Amino acid sequence: QVQLQESGGGLVQPGGSLRLSCTVSGSIASINNMGWYRQAPGKQRDLVASTAWGGGTQYADSVKGRSTLTFDNAQNTLLLQRRRLKPEDTAVYYCYIDTVRKHYWGQGTQVTVSA
Repeated sequence: QVQLQESGGGLVQPGGSLRLSCTVSGSIASINNMGWYRQAPGKQRDLVASTAWGGGTQYADSVKGRSTLTFDNAQNTLLLQRRRLKPEDTAVYYCYIDTVRKHYWGQGTQVTVSA
């Protein structure tokens, strides 16, 4: 059974940084891409960053230059490094993996940017 477990969210001051982790357990085949979405209260879920398996990485314009998406093969963990955080970055962040057959979601981790 495949599970995605996020961690690393919390309260951070404007201008601060944090690293979100998404640990993947179980066996997954035929991955198309993986990444992170976020959803602020009362808004739709939007893509933050994604990477194609064996391909390039893309970032939303709102986070470009302030985010880095990587995959730690040894730990089987998808990492999202966020920098220079703003109050508008406040949201629940969800990791995902998209395969040929199925789309997997994590349960979400709250990020709150506030003084």
